[in-house]
Amino acid sequence: MSTTSTPATITPTSRFVWLVKREFWEYRGSFMWAPAITAMVMLALFVMALVSAEIFGQQHGLNMSGIRIDELSRHLDAADYDKAHAGIDFGLLAMGFPIGITLFFVTLFYCIGALYNDRADRSVLFWKSMPLSDTETVLAKVVTVAFVAPVFAIAALIALHLGFLVLMSVYMLLHGINVLSLLWSPTHLAALWVKLLVLIPVNALWALPSIGWLMMCSSYARSKPFLWGVMLPIVSGVLVSWVNLMQSMSLASGWYWRNIVGRALLSMVPGGWMDTVALRELEHSGGNPPEAIANLLSFDAIGSALAAPDLWIGVAAGAAMIAAAVYFRRSRIESFA
Repeated sequence: MSTTSTPATITPTSRFVWLVKREFWEYRGSFMWAPAITAMVMLALFVMALVSAEIFGQQHGLNMSGIRIDELSRHLDAADYDKAHAGIDFGLLAMGFPIGITLFFVTLFYCIGALYNDRADRSVLFWKSMPLSDTETVLAKVVTVAFVAPVFAIAALIALHLGFLVLMSVYMLLHGINVLSLLWSPTHLAALWVKLLVLIPVNALWALPSIGWLMMCSSYARSKPFLWGVMLPIVSGVLVSWVNLMQSMSLASGWYWRNIVGRALLSMVPGGWMDTVALRELEHSGGNPPEAIANLLSFDAIGSALAAPDLWIGVAAGAAMIAAAVYFRRSRIESFA
């Protein structure tokens, strides 16, 4: 009796997941190792700072022994603990600044080359021979840069936080200072990390204008996509400022730099949507940065950011440019180095 095997049906979802995995495999060095190495360098610098502080203290007779933060913490109420945790949040988030800058440059250069490189090395011919649509290919790259890359950056940031807290705890305990109750509050740390994960889709929506613009340039340009994607907005901003074009429409030239050039090039900066919200929260907190950061990371502030018209105007513009990138991907296969 003969038997025949039926090949597994490849669904559109599984095909799309495979495309995202392909992007990660091809660029895992940038997505995974760049933020991880940045975190390791920062931990090394922190160790060097602790060693330098210890040597400086020994040379000048400074001694932290006897400082009993645990005794002081017994007299703190819930509001004092919240303020202390807000200060810790501010410090932990500030430590993520180099990782955020690394993520920005990784995603910037990824978007510039995402669709151009396939044409430059002629691999686009191979991928077009596969049963994969241009829409699926482009959207897989969008999902990779908007969601996959930030996940690895946040994982590196959490690892950096844990390493910092461990080193700080050990250093303080060696000097007889008990800070465990302040540093290692499980609910406090978990809330911070959950909010960082929740911010991924918010950052992704805000980043769509940059992702769409750079991928459209990557798909359109026959040569030098960097000049198209980066230099063209900057040169246009210089020309607009020079001829005072915006003043004829009763707008300052700064409007063009902020809403056109800035959104086209800098929207992928993590937390870029926070600028105006942060200023408002800083005013409400009386100029207290830790308290402003705590308010900024509240779910109410995130909800307000999602309701902002600027965000959804950018989403619409980004979606239109992604559609244009799909069109150029379908019609262009050649490039000129």
